[in-house]
Parts: sequence; structure tokens; C-alpha cells
Amino acid sequence: MKTAVVTPSAARYHRAVKKSSHEPPIESPIPFRTGSNGEFDPPPPTKRDRIAEEIFHRLVAEKSRRLGLSRREFVSSTMGTATALCVINQVYGCSSENAGGAGGDAGFDVDAGMMLDAGACEALQGGEFIFDVQTHHVNPNGAWREGGGFEGALAMFPQSGCGEMDFVDCFDADHYIRELFVNSDTSVAVLSQVPAVPGNNPLETDEAAATREIVNCLADSKRLVIHGIVLPDQGQAQLDGMQALKEEQEIAAWKVYTQFNSWRLDDEAIGIPFIEKARELDVKLICAHKGLSLFGLDPATTTPEDIGVVAPRYPDVNFLVYHSGYERSVEEGPYDPTSLQGVDTLVKAVLDNGIGKQGNVYAELGSTWRLLMTQPTQAAHVLGKLLVNLGEDRILWGTDSIWYGSPQDQINAFRTFQIPQSMQDEYGYPALSDEIRAKILGLNAAGVYGIDVDATRCAIAGDDVSLAKAAIEADPSLKRPSYRKHGPQTRREFLKYLKLHEGSPG
Repeated sequence: MKTAVVTPSAARYHRAVKKSSHEPPIESPIPFRTGSNGEFDPPPPTKRDRIAEEIFHRLVAEKSRRLGLSRREFVSSTMGTATALCVINQVYGCSSENAGGAGGDAGFDVDAGMMLDAGACEALQGGEFIFDVQTHHVNPNGAWREGGGFEGALAMFPQSGCGEMDFVDCFDADHYIRELFVNSDTSVAVLSQVPAVPGNNPLETDEAAATREIVNCLADSKRLVIHGIVLPDQGQAQLDGMQALKEEQEIAAWKVYTQFNSWRLDDEAIGIPFIEKARELDVKLICAHKGLSLFGLDPATTTPEDIGVVAPRYPDVNFLVYHSGYERSVEEGPYDPTSLQGVDTLVKAVLDNGIGKQGNVYAELGSTWRLLMTQPTQAAHVLGKLLVNLGEDRILWGTDSIWYGSPQDQINAFRTFQIPQSMQDEYGYPALSDEIRAKILGLNAAGVYGIDVDATRCAIAGDDVSLAKAAIEADPSLKRPSYRKHGPQTRREFLKYLKLHEGSPG
């Protein structure tokens, strides 16, 4: 065990400040390693990950020099994004020549020419109405920090490396607003919460409501809506509190985590009373975490099996299946009705209960797409299975940001991903047309949440957030990455710095 340093030398302080002011290393705009959203241990880097990073940095040096740009300028451009996607095609089992083409492997529809010509990167420019139905941030000053717990999970999130002295500050409302609405093309979002009793949640509902008011005030329109977290297994008080969540906090939907404390939506003593209360309050949108199991929880409560039971029973309620039942440990392939884990469990729940493509069950992609971006074949199977069995109108865009930082990498990757003709022919998957992408990226969610797309587009076109984004796009020198490493500026900050780094080498 290392000994805590009580009185470090002035030299150590100046080394720390000097080190913290160094420009961070250049990183790929599309990550080659998945990281974690806190609901699973991040996988260790693989040989392919290391090869991908080596190739990417070599290409960046070569292309930027050829174009007369700095490496950082190149990486922050659409050409840098195209380069990262080409590397994924090459390293993770797909060739850039065939990706997304007739008979090729699953992958991203980019080519070598896009690495040197920003004008050829039109597919990365987008223009879709993007509605992210799963986003998060925390209150760094909340009472929840006294008990620890979730703070350890936050340390595993990629956003934790943003460079703040207290890494939890990387997840505050300011970073959230900047990364989601300024540093990405997201138009509207849902701010959600993690499963914790009131008073111990990293983001209480009233705090989420405060963030909503800030965003909507800046936008002078409805760009952010919030969830109301409910823990039905905790007893009647949770159900009684639902009315206040609706009336006082104006929540747009309910969020539940059935895998925590192992309960099911079709449980007559827990789940059914909750659904009935939601109907009574006329907030008939239930978002249920399904998949991404951890800590050996009961599989019966982590899969969407119960969704298949309650959805036909309550046709006036919409059920959003967060993560679509995806499990990181499951190798996703063609639909297998005997599978007991993964996205197949959602497909089976829908098929076994006669829930069609115009039904009341929706598949959500938060973390699922992020984890599949460097596994193109599995990504094609997951999207293909959902499109075939739930339909293009029942898939929703989610990113689990701000856990992963700005969601722009996920947006750019999705814009260029394609299910190849060979898989379309063999499994009956549809191609990812521009129409389908637009539905998944935002139009479907707008319908579910009752957002007027045209009116919202018009309202946000000149709002303060959009103006800030436009200024950055017009002048790349204004762009500020999510990391900030300034070092201690006051004695209080210095002492705080020492406390955070006790026992670390000098």
C-alpha cells in the first residue's frame, strides 16, 4: 500500500501544473475501443485495437502533411472521421473496397478518396432531425457522493478523462449541454437517470428538470425532455410519488430498471400496479432497461420476455426497450429462437406474442450501437433483425451520452453504416436507406414523444445553442474539445488536487 504524501514539494506542484497544461494526444474521432457505460467492465484493448490506432495515426500524419494541415485540424475534419471509419473497415474484418457494397462485408460506406477530399464526405454532413432518447449527466455536488458507489462506475466512463480536476465534474450539466447540443448534431434529447432512491440519485428529478429549463430557455423551444425514475419494487411510496413527478416535474416518460432487485413488468404485485398507475396518470410511455446485465443478475428480469406479455395487455401504453436486450457477452448473429440472451430475446418476445411492426414495442440503441461500431457484422445482424421483426418505425436512436462524451462519433458512424447485399440476400435484411436512417435517428422518437419536427427545426434554427454551434463550424479555431487540463489555480484547488492524487508517484 502506497503512503499518502502530506507535504509535497513546490517542484511537484509545478510539474503537475505544467503536465496538466500539455495538449492532450490526438485521438480518433471514432473510438476503436468500446469503453464502458458503467454497467459492465470495459473490455481490455485487443491486438486489433492497437493495430487500428497505429494505422490511424500513420494515416493522419501522412494525409495531414499532404494537405498542409496540422494533425489536429485533420482529425477534427470530416476527412479525419472518414479515415477512422476506413480503418475500422480494414482492421475489424471488412475491406474498405467492399464495405457496404454489393456482395461485400458489413461496414461503413466510405472510401480512401474521402480521406483527402472533404467535399466527398457529404454522407457525414447529415441534416437529419436527431432525437436522442437516452442521455445522462450527474450533479457533482449531490448528496449521493457521500456514499460512493456510483462514483466508481463513473470512473470507467470515457467522459471521465475530460481533464477536470475532479473527474466527476466531467459529467455536470455544463459538459452535458456542450457535448450533446454544441459538439454534436443532436436536435432534441431525453435526459434520463440511474436506478437509485430519491435523495441518493446522482441526478435527482428536480435537478434534471433544472437542466431541461436551461436548455429550453437557451433554445426558446422544447429541445430537452426528462424521465421520471420509478422503483416499483420499493413499495407503494414509489407509486404514490408518480403523481408528483408528473405534476411538479412535468416528466415525459417513466424509466424503470427491472434487473435491479429482480422484478418483472408482468409481476402482478409489482409491475402491473406500476403500469396501471402510469395509465391512470396518462403518461403512457414506459422505458425499461433490458440487457447489459451485470453482477450476475437474474436473466429472467434482464431480458425483454415480460415486455412481450404486458404490451398486448396494455395496447394504449408504449414500451421502449432500452438497449434492445443486447448483451456484450453474446455473439450476435441471425435470429435464433432458442437463444436465451441478447437481442434475440426481444425479437422472440415480439414474435411469440403477436406484436407486429405497428405494435407498441420499440427497440432503443443506447450503448448497443456504441458497442457494435467496431463489430460491423454483429451490428448488421442486430439492425437487420430489428428491422425485419419490429420494423423501421419501431427503432429509436439513443447514445447513453454523456457517459461516452459527445455522441457525434456514433452519429457519423451510423450515417455511413450499411448492411451489405450479401446479408440482405441471405437473411432478408433491408438496406439502410436514407429514409430508414432518418426515421431511426429521430423521426420515430419524435412521434413517440409528440414532438413536432418541423416546428422544432424552425424554433432551434436561430437559438443560442445553434448559434454557438454555427460559430464553431464557421471558425474551427473556436472548437474546444471536451478535455480541459488547466491545473490548480487557487490554494483550495491545489489542496483538492493533492487529496485526489494522494499516494500517486511524485
